Order: sequence, then structure tokens, then C-alpha cells
Amino acid sequence: MGSAFSIVEFLAFLFIFAAGLAALAVAVLFVIDRSQKADAIRRNYPVIGRFRHLFTQLGEFFRQYFFAMDREELPFNRAQRDWVNRASDGRGNTVAFGSTRSLAVPGTSIFVNDPFPPLHDQFSIAEPLLIGPEAREPYLAPSFFNISGMSYGALSKPAVDALSHGAKEAGIWLNTGEGGLSPCHLAGGCDIVFQIGTAKYGVRDAEGGLDDDKLREVGAHEQVRMFEIKLAQGAKPGKGGILPGAKVTEEIARIRGIQPGRDSLSPNRHREVDSFDDLLDLVCHVREVTGKPVGIKTVAGSEEAFREFFELIKARGAACAPDFITLDGGEGGTGAAPMPLIDLVGMSIREALPMVADLRDEHGLKGRIRLIASGKLINPGDVAWALAAGADFATSARGFMFALGCIQALKCNRNTCPTGITTHDPALQKGLVAEAKYRRVANYARGLISEVETIAHSVGVAEPRLLRRRHVRIVQPDGRSVPMDKLVPGYRPVAET
Repeated sequence: MGSAFSIVEFLAFLFIFAAGLAALAVAVLFVIDRSQKADAIRRNYPVIGRFRHLFTQLGEFFRQYFFAMDREELPFNRAQRDWVNRASDGRGNTVAFGSTRSLAVPGTSIFVNDPFPPLHDQFSIAEPLLIGPEAREPYLAPSFFNISGMSYGALSKPAVDALSHGAKEAGIWLNTGEGGLSPCHLAGGCDIVFQIGTAKYGVRDAEGGLDDDKLREVGAHEQVRMFEIKLAQGAKPGKGGILPGAKVTEEIARIRGIQPGRDSLSPNRHREVDSFDDLLDLVCHVREVTGKPVGIKTVAGSEEAFREFFELIKARGAACAPDFITLDGGEGGTGAAPMPLIDLVGMSIREALPMVADLRDEHGLKGRIRLIASGKLINPGDVAWALAAGADFATSARGFMFALGCIQALKCNRNTCPTGITTHDPALQKGLVAEAKYRRVANYARGLISEVETIAHSVGVAEPRLLRRRHVRIVQPDGRSVPMDKLVPGYRPVAET
């Protein structure tokens, strides 16, 4: 009995000792995860959050047997997110064993490599491009890739702070979104594009109209380089912005000029704009008050509407034209929106961009109106395609959200974002440390720009803005590819034909 009792005691001791070691290990990991700043999931969910990273790493071995392959997820697949993550970490983006991308999917873009591309000493980077020659203070925009509109309110304070510092580090602009100009937008010292939404947040009077004094005050900021009048965005064409009341904090309400704790609903259009004539009047007014370039953001619904718009500009004179048009695709959007609008309304950027570029050029406005492409453009091939199709610039919102650590949890509208990006819950915001994340923002921008330059050099041009439609082939339903300039020839002046 004594011997048996001793064995039981020994086994009990081992169990208690092992349990103690396990508890100590969990405690140590808890402290490590809470104190580290790189991973928001581990910071918000210590120890248990490590399993996400483990499963992600094991996934590449198990996916071939049990799970969806890299390119089968929506709205962004694993391959797209992995590319952004590697670029954001500053790691190399070389991969082994060939591409997982199917070249037989209709609509796939294939770039045409040149047999004799420029040598390394013949490469160059894209030059800065002037926007707004009619403005008192034109903007020489340094980068062709920039941060699209995401408001403070839709995003958390540390997220906007990280974007601001990252944009400054990378030399790109940051669009405020329609929520007004906040201190965290200005914190990093980057160039700012101030977006005027239909509710005029940040520049509104008591009745919700445009307040010229507030507009002038915003324009006086040296960092604010341009103004963008938002007519529509890809997530919800024809419907205004939606910010749930849970996200309308005292500070956000003060910045926007609204009541805290109440749903923030923007009108579906600018009340004073009933026609394209009214729109051009508003563009001219904002440019006159601020002295800065002014453009519009919209989603294409038909060729007829844009043709009417450009014909009116020609009739009134190029001086009254918007300095830029940000064209969002129907597939765009980061915030809250009704599913029918997300799924069913608005032309895809793949169809809309070449159409609008051709109409602009046909009306002789190529040098006057810059085109900015937006809508699910998060990887180098997307941006290279946009430049070839006729864009002067490209912007991304969700690409930079991935750089901040977004895991595509699809909770952007619920104030429960587990990575702290789209929540105002202080406990969840602690996971996002701006001092660490801004470097990822800058790395992502620089990495994408570098790889677009690589694509440009491969097709035989010295820099990205020299990409043309002839450099891209589009896969057709029968599996064959056709040059984009054959599918969408583009406008050519008579002298060039």
C-alpha cells in the first residue's frame, strides 16, 4: 500500500508540476502578447490569438487537401492578402513553385513582356504630376499611388494616426473621407485631400449647408492640398454615408458638427446640386474660396452621363472643369452599406475607367482633368492595369487596411473590429499601436510602387505612367487573350490615326 500510495503521490506531483509549468507559460505568453505592438489580434486576445497565426501557417499545407485554395475567397482572397502582408512587413515578395493564379479566368490581365526591356540604368521612377493648373495653389502630386477616402469615425483614431504617419513616410497623400479633418489626420504631417461629402461634415453650417468660413479655415492648412466633392462611392452609389451611433463619439461629433451617439446619415446627394451645371458651379466656388485644386468622386453608371458632363465642360470652358475625377468602381467600399447597393449598383472600375478616360481625351481634357482610379486596387497588377487603362493615379482603402492588420473579419460596421481598425471600443483599439503600424503602411505603399515599376520595366517602358493598353492582354471566355487596345481602342486624334 505504501509503495502504491507513493506512486500515486508521485504522479499527482508530476501532474501539478506540469500544470504549474503550463500556467506559468500561459502567464508569460499573456504578458508578452499584451506588451508587443506588432500583432493586434495577439494584443487584444493574448495567447489564444496565437492560434490564428498557427492556423494561417499550417493552412498552406492543409489547403491542398481540405480547404479553399489561395484565390477562391471574396472579397479579397488569401493570395492578395498575403502579398499585402509581405510587402507591409518589408519582406521580399518572391514565391516558389510557380503562380497559383489561373490564367484561364475571363477578365484576367496579362502584361506583354518586351523582348528587349530597358537596362537597369535606363529605369526611372514616375515623375510628380501637377493637379489643378487653374487653382491659386496647384498641387504637384509626388506619387501615383495614394490612400483613398476613409473617415475618422469609420476608422479608429490609432488607425488614422498610423495612416497619417505612414503616408508622410512614403510620400503619398491621405484622403480624409467624408468625416471632416481631425487632429489625427494632421498628426503625421502628410499631404491631405479633404473630402466634402453630401452632409458637409467639418465645413457645414447649422442647416447642413456649406459654410464658407469653415471651408476657408480648412483650406488654410498647409497640409490640405486638394478638395474632393463626393457624389458617390463604390459601396453605395445613390446613397449617403452611414456611421452607426455607437461610433459617433463626442470628439467625432464635434469634428463633424453633429450630435454624439446618434446615427450619422448623409443625404444621398448634395442638396444644392441638381444638375451638372450646379456641380461645376460648386467646383468653381470651392476652388475660389480655398485656392486649392478641386475634384469630384463618383461611380460610373452610363456613358451618356459622362458624355453630357464633358460636353458641358467644353461649352463652359476648361477653366470651370474639375481638376480631377476620382472614379470608384461598383466593387469598391469599406464601410456600412445596404447589400443591394454593394452587389448590384455601379459599373465595375474595369469597365468604367477606360470609358471615362476615352471620353475625357475625346473632349480634349486629358491635360486638364486628372483621372484617379479606385475600387479594389490593392496589388501591383491592379494598379499597373489602371495606369495602362488611362488613370493618372490610383488610390486604395482596403489595401491600407490590410497593411494596418485587417484580417477581413467583415465587422467594419459593428464597432467590434478585432484588430482595432474600425472600432471605437478603447479595449479593442489598444491592439492597434500606431507607432508600429505606420511603418507597415509606408512599406506597403513603397512595395507596391516598386513592383508596378517592375511591371513597367518588363513591358519595355521606363516608368509606370508610360504603360498603355497595348501592354495588357485580357483573357476571354474561350481562354484566349486579346490586347486591351483591341477590345477598347481608346480615343485618338485624327492626326494620330
